[in-house]
Amino acid sequence: MGSGTLALLRHGEQPLPPSSSVAAGAASQRVRIVDATLACIARFGLAKTTLDDVARAAGCSRATLYRAFPGGKDALMRAVVDTEVSRLFSQLALSMGEAADLEEVMVAGMTLAARHISGHAALSFLLEHEPEVVLPHLAFDHHDRLLAVVSSYAAPFLGRFLDHDEALRVAEWATRIALSYLGCPADGVDLTDAGHVRRLVRVFVLPGIRVLSSFTPSPGPGLAIPVPVSPRSLPSSGPDTLKGEVS
Repeated sequence: MGSGTLALLRHGEQPLPPSSSVAAGAASQRVRIVDATLACIARFGLAKTTLDDVARAAGCSRATLYRAFPGGKDALMRAVVDTEVSRLFSQLALSMGEAADLEEVMVAGMTLAARHISGHAALSFLLEHEPEVVLPHLAFDHHDRLLAVVSSYAAPFLGRFLDHDEALRVAEWATRIALSYLGCPADGVDLTDAGHVRRLVRVFVLPGIRVLSSFTPSPGPGLAIPVPVSPRSLPSSGPDTLKGEVS
C-alpha cells in the first residue's frame, strides 16, 4: 500500500498489462484517500472527520470511497494505520540497512523513528486533542504487542552484529527507550537529533550490551541469575561478598 510500490509500477521499464494498470490505479486511489484522511485528521481530529470530508479532500465521490473501502470509516482507519506503519518500516529498512555497525544501526533507527513520529501531523493532533484514541494502544497488553512487533522487525538489522536472542532483547530495549523519551521528553535529550541519540546509545545502550554479552545463563534448571563467564570479573572478598553481589 506504500507509495514506493506505486512508484515502481509507474516507472517500470515495461508497460503494464491492462489488469495491472487497473490494479495500480485502484491502489493509487486508495493511497490518495488514505493521505486525504490523514490531512483531515490533522485538521479536524478523528471524531469530527467524516467520510464526506475525506471524499472532498481526496477529490472523489462518497461512492468511490466506499468502493475502495467497503467497510466504511472503520475499514478506512485500519488502512490508514497499516499504510503509515508500512511507510515507517520501509524508511527504517532503508536507513538501518545502510548502517555499517551496531551503533549506526541503533542511531539510524531511533532517530528516523523519532523524526517520523514527532513530525506526523495527524498523530500530533490526536495526542494533543484526542489522546484517548492513541494512548490505550501504548499501554498494558497493547504495549506488549507493540514492543513485540517492533522488536521482531528491528532484530534482523541488529542480527548482523548480535546473535538472534540478543538482537531481539536489544531491539526491545531500544524501543522502550525511544517510547519513553517520546512520551515524556527530557531536557538535553532530543531523539530527532542524531547527535543526541548517538550520545544516548554510546553512554547507556552499548555499555549495557557489552555487559550482557559477557554473561552466560546459569546451567541450573531454575535459571535466573546470570553468571559471569570469567571468574576474574567476580568479587574476591569471599563467599558472602559474592552472594551479596549476585543478589
